[in-house]
Amino acid sequence: MTENAETSGKTGAAPGMRVLQRVVMPVDRDLDVLKLYVEGEIARGAEALAAETAAEAAAPADAAEGAGRRSVVVPVGRRVSFATYFNAFPASYWRRWTSVEEVVLRVRVRGQATVIVYRSSAKGHVQRVDSVRVDSETSREETFRLTLRPFIDGGWYWMDVLAGESNAVLERADWCADTSATGPVRQGRVSLGITTYNRPGFCVDQLVALGGAPEALDVVDAVYVVDQGNQRVRDDEGFERAAALLGPKLRVIEQGNLGGSGGFSRAMDETLKAGTSDYVLLLDDDVVTETEGVLRAVAFADFARTPTIVGGHMFNLFVRSQLHAYGETIGRYRWWWEEAAHTKREHDFAKAPDPSPRARTSSGSLLRTKWLHRRVDVDYNGWWMCLIPTDVVRKVGLSMPMFIKWDDAEYCVRAGEAGFPTVTLPGMAAWHVPWQDKDDGIDWQAYFHERNRLVTALMHSPYERGGNLLKESFIISVKHALAMQYSTAELMLSAIEDVLSGPEHMHAGIVSKLPEILAFRADFPDAQNRASHEEFPQVRRARPPKRGRGFKPPRGTVNVLASAMLGTVRQLRPVEPGSRGNPQAVVPHIDRHWSLLSQVDSALVSSADGTRVAWYQRDPERFRALLRRTSLLHARLGREWPELSRRYRAAMADLASAEAWRATFDAAAGPDGGGPGGGGSG
Repeated sequence: MTENAETSGKTGAAPGMRVLQRVVMPVDRDLDVLKLYVEGEIARGAEALAAETAAEAAAPADAAEGAGRRSVVVPVGRRVSFATYFNAFPASYWRRWTSVEEVVLRVRVRGQATVIVYRSSAKGHVQRVDSVRVDSETSREETFRLTLRPFIDGGWYWMDVLAGESNAVLERADWCADTSATGPVRQGRVSLGITTYNRPGFCVDQLVALGGAPEALDVVDAVYVVDQGNQRVRDDEGFERAAALLGPKLRVIEQGNLGGSGGFSRAMDETLKAGTSDYVLLLDDDVVTETEGVLRAVAFADFARTPTIVGGHMFNLFVRSQLHAYGETIGRYRWWWEEAAHTKREHDFAKAPDPSPRARTSSGSLLRTKWLHRRVDVDYNGWWMCLIPTDVVRKVGLSMPMFIKWDDAEYCVRAGEAGFPTVTLPGMAAWHVPWQDKDDGIDWQAYFHERNRLVTALMHSPYERGGNLLKESFIISVKHALAMQYSTAELMLSAIEDVLSGPEHMHAGIVSKLPEILAFRADFPDAQNRASHEEFPQVRRARPPKRGRGFKPPRGTVNVLASAMLGTVRQLRPVEPGSRGNPQAVVPHIDRHWSLLSQVDSALVSSADGTRVAWYQRDPERFRALLRRTSLLHARLGREWPELSRRYRAAMADLASAEAWRATFDAAAGPDGGGPGGGGSG
């Protein structure tokens, strides 16, 4: 029965089928993530177990592996939908970036079942495409041929399964490409590169998970673990199990701490030297990976029209149905990371949509959220999970020696300028520690944020003197000074000084810079953290707030400028004597705003993750010095921008070359981890 002219009918399984995407269920049927895989009621308990066991027994010998991961039991009279993140087919991405013109949905079912195929448009409109009814105690395979022609701007395919008067058992379902007419596409091979720093337990858990996914390991040549810490992965109690599961594919490389860029560059270089893999797939150490993403990334890259970087999405490790961002771009005029147009951050697939137009986050399933149907094009993908063709690595080189921050974005921009696009592929994802619980904008990483943002703009910004970047950088440094975050402001200025020294400093200082930063910050009150408020003197304030008013951040340009001016004037005044002996206020992290902190002489300020407290103390002399230095350095950076841009662009190929990196690897061959921050995306 064909209900839409876009299908060309159902046929039996044809030779030359290449699986692009398998329908799967979560490992251990984790209820926190179930709605990312299936919508509706599925059978559980003894009945489901018996049905799955029977499904495994009925399956062909070569497909019996992992039956519980692939099969679903739909109870009598119930309906389930696979219009979900992991199991709907992202047709528009395959239409835009690959040579696939038709996808084949191959379904094996038994019992009383109706399988209905749907599609959506870029606007989120849904159409019923085709259906089939099955009433059989033995397995039946049905195949739907589905064109990709209507998906230029967006849209998905998916299926629903309805049970009749007896349970319906979905034993297998695959989205395939029929290569019998177009010719076979070579099965790509991949090496995995995991950069780790002092997270041996987390890293070993990921290795064990990979070892428990033999279907993914079938396409893997090697798993490179680049261990840059002093708590070694090989010493973890679970390492022997991981090593037994992965066998000779596991290669542990121990080197000094070169940050994420150094660790991932080592994995790229080892993959190139081995000469067997078509791709290198980069993974953070602090992620939980959906292993199906390995297969999906390789399949997508195999069919891509041109060598393509294929990135996975990042979900929140603590709220596992929440997506960090659906796609990421760089705001070219201000040169800063942004969510892609027409998307929203922190989308939760398991919650009902928030009807408020001012909601900062979004929620809802695929069917309830229209913007998820529009194809999203990106500038880069984070290296928590990102596949890079070795052809791209040979052409554009390894990562820039940035240690941490901006290395992934810069690499994708550089690859894009060389003609190699980046695609963030729905259905390929990992769960990662969320950014909102980190203070990386004000801790030791502030140096790398500033330095690498400037370097990336010098290399790639299309605007004269980086557009609005220098103005924004100056304002940010002043805000840190107003907020008594003097260590952060000083690190930003140190970053500018290093940028002004030229590109040569990047490889030369990658080993030594972090220890220098940590030693430098140690003397600043805002960088000295304690476990609780009780470890500081009692809070006292000589004068209460004016008219008892609480604090509200200024709104509007005029009020913001007025607050900044008043704060600057206050910073230049003498400090109240009592504020040196006792903090004047307690400021929760959520209220840590420069306009509030500029109104007090000292305050206890908590960290983003809620584990630490620091005593911020106003220092008029340091504020004056910072204001003077940031003005002079930003002015100089503006004057020298054209020449610096020429120098950094000319040095790109050498900075990213395997030869330069190998010299750096040799210099960092010692066992000392050298401080925090050796992981991937930070």
